[in-house]
Amino acid sequence: MTDEINKTHTTAGGEPYPSDEHSLTVGNDGPIVMHDHFLMEQMAAFNREMIPDRQPHAKGGGAFGQFEVTEDVSKYTKASFLQKGATTPMVARFSTVAGESGSPDTWRDPRGFALKFYTEEGNFDMVGNNTPVFFVRDPMKFQHFIHSQKRRADNGLRDHDMQWDFWTQSPESAHQVTWLMGDRGVPATWRHMNGYSSHTYMWVNAEGERFWVKYHFKTDQGIKCLTQEQADQMAGNDADYHRRDLFEAIERGEYPTWTLQVQIMPYEDAKTYRINPFDLTKVWPHEDYPLHTVGRMKLDRNPTDFHTEIEQAAFEPNNMVPGTGVSPDKMLLARTISYADAHRARLGVNYKQIPVNEPRSPVNSYTKGGAMRMRNATDPVYAPNTKGGAHANPNAYPANNVWEADGAMVRAAYTLRKDDGDFNQANDLVNKVMNDEERERLVHNAAGHLSDGVGEDVLQRAFEYWRNVDANIGERIEKAVRENLKSA
Repeated sequence: MTDEINKTHTTAGGEPYPSDEHSLTVGNDGPIVMHDHFLMEQMAAFNREMIPDRQPHAKGGGAFGQFEVTEDVSKYTKASFLQKGATTPMVARFSTVAGESGSPDTWRDPRGFALKFYTEEGNFDMVGNNTPVFFVRDPMKFQHFIHSQKRRADNGLRDHDMQWDFWTQSPESAHQVTWLMGDRGVPATWRHMNGYSSHTYMWVNAEGERFWVKYHFKTDQGIKCLTQEQADQMAGNDADYHRRDLFEAIERGEYPTWTLQVQIMPYEDAKTYRINPFDLTKVWPHEDYPLHTVGRMKLDRNPTDFHTEIEQAAFEPNNMVPGTGVSPDKMLLARTISYADAHRARLGVNYKQIPVNEPRSPVNSYTKGGAMRMRNATDPVYAPNTKGGAHANPNAYPANNVWEADGAMVRAAYTLRKDDGDFNQANDLVNKVMNDEERERLVHNAAGHLSDGVGEDVLQRAFEYWRNVDANIGERIEKAVRENLKSA
């Protein structure tokens, strides 16, 4: 077909894609199936595009510390590292999303907030951001989203036109874009930002009761942000500002801390709640599910070798321990496969034997061989066996660590609920959370971003996008953009 507009999207083998929007799930709200080879090809190819940098989150830094549980949450989870009084060693890595490894720390971008806890039951990882939501809710769109934030094919430059082209055709992005264009789009330092799981996870208690949970790591240093002008100046003066700040603060003995609070939803509530609690573009209102304090995270040790301890740190949400689990969040389910696959591509198949990734608990695995293997294999090398080898333990992850799903396999959006509009929570953020000064900076930031190389057709969609968030904000952004372009 010669008509460029009507090109059919195909796999690398030429098979037409059935959807650019939706993964194959069991029913609208069920789990993603493993044989969705369209999604798997996209994720696997994406993970191998950049060597050796991470694809997203290439630029970052981190430190080591410990997490101490100060409150009793045993009613909700049996995880040993979440029991009152437990102290667990950990490592944290903070990052920008879109920039390459040499990019400035102060670009307007979400910040990664990745944590690894070395528990006595295995590693537990939380892969989050400094925002409680994300741009998309289906993993079929994730690779396309990241490409739209990276660089053009023809000139190798980042391009605001393609960013807004993607966002305006993905209305579910409005909540996150409003966060991004607001004050928190550029934290003053990593120490002065919150971290969120964003995803919904599962907790299971000793009696087998299930709960849905969202993690909130609240900075004890207070929230501080940079204006766009301050961020631009710092990008030129000290491109490694955030990395430097964390290292030097710990060096001075000013150890940053975060208080972990969680929102807890009873298992059955999720079936009838007014918004889809597994939609990554939505938050749970605190009036419905208030925060419960769990404990405190402190970072008090810098790496001695940045490459081995931070660059080779591999965080993955499939690292879980008994008493924890995933949810029907489609993005989270894809990430349990994609992150580990990205590490195999970037670091090698035996990346979990790198010291920073190695569990502190016993490892009895039948995986063997491969490049850079450090741990000796011993016979027997197969299961099941009668030779005294390790065997599965169904009690570690019992049947109640999952959820129910049924329905035909479909490529479709989540089932809409009463308050599931794409722009509702973005409007709440503008009108119920931001004050007048914050709204003014939102208009200034968004208008400045839109005034930089965005074509007229995309601009028109962007103005409509912002009017859908809030009519007044949309009009103010359009007026500011027109004035910027007139004076350029």
